[in-house]
Amino acid sequence: MEGFPVDGLTTEQRQLDQHDESSRRSASGLLAILLRPVAAPHAVRRWAVASLVANIVIVVTGALVRLTASGLGCPTWPRCTDQSYVSHPELGVHGAIEFGNRLLTFVLVVVAVLTWVSALLYRDGGRPRRDLRWLTAGLALGIPAQAVIGGITVLTQLNPFVVALHLLTSMVLIALSVWLVRRTRDLRAQPVGGPAVLAARVAFVLMWLTVWLGTVVTGSGPHAGDHGAVRTGFDGVLVTHLHAAAVYGTVGATLVAVGLLRSRAAVLLLAVELLQAVLGVTQYHLGLPVGLVILHLLGASLAVAASTNLFLSVTPRQRPELSRGNGSAAAGRGSEAA
Repeated sequence: MEGFPVDGLTTEQRQLDQHDESSRRSASGLLAILLRPVAAPHAVRRWAVASLVANIVIVVTGALVRLTASGLGCPTWPRCTDQSYVSHPELGVHGAIEFGNRLLTFVLVVVAVLTWVSALLYRDGGRPRRDLRWLTAGLALGIPAQAVIGGITVLTQLNPFVVALHLLTSMVLIALSVWLVRRTRDLRAQPVGGPAVLAARVAFVLMWLTVWLGTVVTGSGPHAGDHGAVRTGFDGVLVTHLHAAAVYGTVGATLVAVGLLRSRAAVLLLAVELLQAVLGVTQYHLGLPVGLVILHLLGASLAVAASTNLFLSVTPRQRPELSRGNGSAAAGRGSEAA
């Protein structure tokens, strides 16, 4: 019996087991490295910010497509031409710009999926966060929906109302991204008085009205996305004045919110609005130069983000008498039950 293995395994079997264990450890280590970008403790915070930035960037690149008259640079969808999914030299610079913008959609999909995976893996005190999972899933599903709407804009030869829907969908995704950023950082709404809550909500609603009217102005103006694209047929001067009136209302509601809240969220929104107003007036009087229009669309994205942030930063304060009333009612029910 001398020299017989105590565990009943031969030297060869023991070496094979050691090799298998080493392989499992290597695989686990490689998986941990691959998952680190989405599984790190605060990874979901970074991916939330990445989603916000990516959705703002796609608005700017989409504006570049329209302002360079490249909206039909790829004349069909989902292919770029009837024979190819990619652009070719015959389509010129317009084809390259439009195809490049389409490629950015895949970047957004990757960011959205990684954000969703990060939310799936995130644990708060050992428990999953369902709110983050739902928000990130909504963002991930919103990107393909946005791509389909973009395809419809091409198939309808840049119908201005479909183009407006395309932009507004991007703004919704920006608002959802802001909500996600706040949730990942546990930024809670602060209880405030009714007038302050009303001011924040009115500013939020008027901001969306302003953005929508901005799309109507664009659909009635010279930057159609292609030289042969149809326009809305509305009076450009009239819709511009309506847009300006909505801007005044939004700024007024924001000023009230700043006075009542004196919060960073309100001041940030006011600063973005004033910058937007300056850009809007300047571009109008200079004949809508491409550079200023792009900056104005960037400002619109930031304004939607800032107004969403303000909207989510406040909640109605519970009235003391209501709290006492609820307590008394509960005590009364307890006495009756006794």
